[in-house]
Amino acid sequence: MQKAEPIWALGAMSGTSLDGVDAAMVLTDGERILDLGESAYRPYDEEEQAILRAALGHWPGAPEVEAAAEVVEAAHAELMSQFGSAALVGFHGQTLAHDPAHGRTHQAGSGAVLAEVLGVPVVWDFRSSDVALGGQGAPLVPFFHFALARRLGAEAPLAFLNLGGVGNVTWVDPRCARAEDDGACLAFDTGPANAPINDLMRARRGEMRDDAGALAATGTADAAIVAEFLKHPYFFRMPPKSLDRDDFAGLLEAVAELSDADAAATLTRAAAESVARAFEHFPAPVSRVLVCGGGRHNATLMRDLAALLPCPVEAVEAAGLNGDMIEAQAFAYLAVRVARGLPTSGPSTTGVPALVGGGRISTPGT
Repeated sequence: MQKAEPIWALGAMSGTSLDGVDAAMVLTDGERILDLGESAYRPYDEEEQAILRAALGHWPGAPEVEAAAEVVEAAHAELMSQFGSAALVGFHGQTLAHDPAHGRTHQAGSGAVLAEVLGVPVVWDFRSSDVALGGQGAPLVPFFHFALARRLGAEAPLAFLNLGGVGNVTWVDPRCARAEDDGACLAFDTGPANAPINDLMRARRGEMRDDAGALAATGTADAAIVAEFLKHPYFFRMPPKSLDRDDFAGLLEAVAELSDADAAATLTRAAAESVARAFEHFPAPVSRVLVCGGGRHNATLMRDLAALLPCPVEAVEAAGLNGDMIEAQAFAYLAVRVARGLPTSGPSTTGVPALVGGGRISTPGT
């Protein structure tokens, strides 16, 4: 895998919203993106989601983790077996616990198991090396965002905003030659995004999400709750920085006495306000914000962002990209970088002291 010729790699991602697995093909040499190929999605059913939810916050050795790993491996194997032409696979796994302050992060699922099932080398455990060396271990997508900006022909700084269970943002200057160059990227988690909204809808209405932000659109955000939320110490820390899905669990408690609509509106506004706070850390203004992840389908959240941010806010489809597959594509890209000895994170993306090439490689039969 040390040659520089482009290869087709398959990446997969199961995010903190626990909705399912995305998989996508990318043609890359680990630096350039030559083509974006087919993609597919496999949702978790209610039973699988319950098993994963029960394992959140647990570390290896707990029985809940073993059960979750089996769900993750089976779902990924089922989906990724549909792709027959990949030379390499990037497998992120399901994050169950993330505690970089104590040098720990855990993603359920074994790349070695998938290598046997798929019959191709699998790159996995992308975050551990970064965390072990003092980094946040997240976000890991920024170097891919840089490559996307170059592919789009961007000539000025722009931001990629991913709204999954947790929000994260990458500030990119595509005028730099490489993603790892000084000044090319700055990335960090913005705050809670879809996770609290989804949890609210599940608890109060038995629904998976606030589709299109329709419920939030009928409510009024509680300004006092949002203001208190913005006092959280996380927002005053300098990036890079990262979050666990449940770091803001108190936000749901704060809206407990509100109506369903007002609670949804408050959680949605809190997510938007946390993104606006993130913009205060950018080295230079951005020309546009391209939004990916499930949150871009939330019209109320997108409306709030447009009102708060000082530049155009668009779903990444406006740039011809598939916003549901950015992270899956990223782990295909990162897998090739790992295989070729290129860095996957650095001081400006995860806060690690030096450039790091994370991930380990499992090959069939070993």
